Amino acid sequence: MTATPHLLAPVPQRIRAITLDLDDTLWPVWPTIERAEAVLHDWLSQHAPATAARFDVKGLRALRNAVGAQHPDQVHDLSWLRKTSLERALTLAGEDPALAHPAFEVFFDHRQRVTLFDEVPRALAELARRYPVLALTNGNSDLHRIGLAQHFQGVMTAREFGVGKPAPVFFHAACEQLGLPPEQVLHVGDDWALDVEGAHAAGLPSVWLHRAGHPPKPADAQAQPWLVTDSLDGLLQALS
Repeated sequence: MTATPHLLAPVPQRIRAITLDLDDTLWPVWPTIERAEAVLHDWLSQHAPATAARFDVKGLRALRNAVGAQHPDQVHDLSWLRKTSLERALTLAGEDPALAHPAFEVFFDHRQRVTLFDEVPRALAELARRYPVLALTNGNSDLHRIGLAQHFQGVMTAREFGVGKPAPVFFHAACEQLGLPPEQVLHVGDDWALDVEGAHAAGLPSVWLHRAGHPPKPADAQAQPWLVTDSLDGLLQALS
């Protein structure tokens, strides 16, 4: 059951467009990633057995994190991190690093096999009927493969832009793409720091989509979202 949405700030100036986060807002991301990583390791077991023997799923994830720590200028590009860490794993195991490309494609295909939160298909379609919706993501999901692209005017990714949320420039570029000032663009997302604080710093009103079981608001939170809700249904209700 959807909880009653909580309006925490004055209703903003007439909203004319929505920017919408993807991972953990429209689907739970970590079950998807864990399944994709397991399929990837199974593929490596068949095609790069020495690499699979040297690195289990946790080991591959640790190597990916290490590559990110060594290349902070690339942390906005999750696909680059995944492919580069696979190349390194294959090289360390004495196998062909060129296998990183097909290995990544296996992972990437399964990374798109998301399970939407129950209300998303219906509510997203209704939201898109009322407003232009632009996706903003720091991740590497593909809306066309997932089957949701028809509901979006477009998508902005940290990978393509070079920086992502919570950088104000990322939000401002989204507003420019929509042709609207920040105060007329409502940003919706699950992550307090990236979505709520990020939107606040950029001058956009925000909605904290706080689903059951997700982390609570930080004790040092500064931003004031317009709305807190646990589903897109709550957002539609408040916008009505």
